[in-house]
Amino acid sequence: MNQLDVLSQPGAAENNPVLNISIFLAFVIVTLVIVFRASRNNRSAADYYAAGRSFTGPQNGFAISGDYLSAASFLGIVGAIAVNGYDGFLYSIGFLVAWLVALLLVAELMRNTGKFTMADVLAFRLKQRPVRLAAATTTLAVCFFYLLAQMAGAGGLVSLLIGIDSELGQSLVVAVVGAVMIVYVLVGGMKGTTWVQIIKAILLISGVAAMTLWVLALYGFNFSAVLGDAVARSVSDPPEAILAPGLQYGAMPIDFISLALALVLGTAELPHVLMRFYTVPTAKEARRSVVWAIWLIGIFYLFTLVLGYGAAALVGSDTISAAPGGVNSAAPLLALELGGPLLLGFISAVAFATILAVVAGLTITAAASFAHDIYSNVVKKGKSDPDAEVKIARRTVIFIGIASIIGGIGVQGQNIAFLVALAFAVAASANLPTILYSLFWSRFSTRGAVWSMYGGLGTAVVLIALSPVVSGNETAMLGAAVDFAIFPLKNPGIISIPVGFLLGWLGSVTSPVKEDPRIAAEMEVRSLTGHGAEKAVEH
Repeated sequence: MNQLDVLSQPGAAENNPVLNISIFLAFVIVTLVIVFRASRNNRSAADYYAAGRSFTGPQNGFAISGDYLSAASFLGIVGAIAVNGYDGFLYSIGFLVAWLVALLLVAELMRNTGKFTMADVLAFRLKQRPVRLAAATTTLAVCFFYLLAQMAGAGGLVSLLIGIDSELGQSLVVAVVGAVMIVYVLVGGMKGTTWVQIIKAILLISGVAAMTLWVLALYGFNFSAVLGDAVARSVSDPPEAILAPGLQYGAMPIDFISLALALVLGTAELPHVLMRFYTVPTAKEARRSVVWAIWLIGIFYLFTLVLGYGAAALVGSDTISAAPGGVNSAAPLLALELGGPLLLGFISAVAFATILAVVAGLTITAAASFAHDIYSNVVKKGKSDPDAEVKIARRTVIFIGIASIIGGIGVQGQNIAFLVALAFAVAASANLPTILYSLFWSRFSTRGAVWSMYGGLGTAVVLIALSPVVSGNETAMLGAAVDFAIFPLKNPGIISIPVGFLLGWLGSVTSPVKEDPRIAAEMEVRSLTGHGAEKAVEH
């Protein structure tokens, strides 16, 4: 356990930072070559935003997995299971169940009725300017908060994995991650970004699979023995609590219900996930891509169950909690225990690659939303030149990249859980009601869409600001000294999601202007059959 003792000390991952950085640089160089090669075919807006709709279902399934399996999914969930046991695994269940919503309600219908963004779907039957502005606002809000969390996570990982624990060093790494991400998106567009996601997904799932088999092999492929050692090294009271519900959420189960609602209902409406459905040529391929994603993500989360309890058994939850990075150190500590510096270096590189790929996907989504929805269809009223639109998108990439670097540096050392929670809560509260109403309710109106999106966004933001994740305790963003946490839950989903649905209904039934039922009927036909989807007629 000598290596573990070293890594459990502050700045511990200094054991071989050169190896870690070398593996990461190899990934960056290989993917940059691929991105530059992919950029040769970026000749139109469809190429830049949707990769020319040239990816197959399995390819897009891997890309969705790459987009979705962020550093939080890997490091966060493994750590949550190692420390909180069963309650930590509930995150995995929530994330996986969410894909049934994507498969059954969103993927095929969105692909059939849209062109590049969520706003294309809404603008088909509603008034363009107000719904595009509202949709772009919620898209940019979700992307920006998610970007901040990923960028701040990059700085935190540096402290854990390569021993740079100074604020300046972490800020420099955030800047490097942002700069490489800008190059990916600026040059490669959606096609280059998709290939980065595919490579990252293969690396991540392969690495996690190898670690899982290694852990099981040490115990003769007897998972019960893994659980037995996890209980033996547990610091919970009683130790068996690590195998039962309630260790983390027992005191306030409604908090978990609220979080689960946001995870299950918000995942399929994350803008960078929605945009993936437009990179395939047909609705059938959109369905196939989600089925592939469900299998890949489901297998990955089963691996995290083994790794989480394996970390608890081989490393110990007390060692994990005391290490730099806290629960996020579980997977690296386990890698060091299993394979020494070489495996730790690979896992370190995969973790950084994960962040890099996710921020690239978020950035191109935000840029497409601004350039396509706001510039082309609001400012230019749908009369912009496609080449000019792509130029605006590329300029937006640079602006978003710089803003995310500054924001990521600004939240270093802060509690960033509220940023991720806000992203999922906004997606579930603002995007989900609007999408479902637009696809399935013929009386849905422009007023209902605008009220739902702005109302869901505003409710989620306000409740998060007044929640315990921002103030009132030691782990809050502002610490315990400041306390205005009058909303008791850490996630607003249980309130903000019904508010989004209610406002969508209320705005529609009180709207003096009724939508043309013929357009609603045409949209229903298109969503179910895909007829005319490529033309994306807008009203």
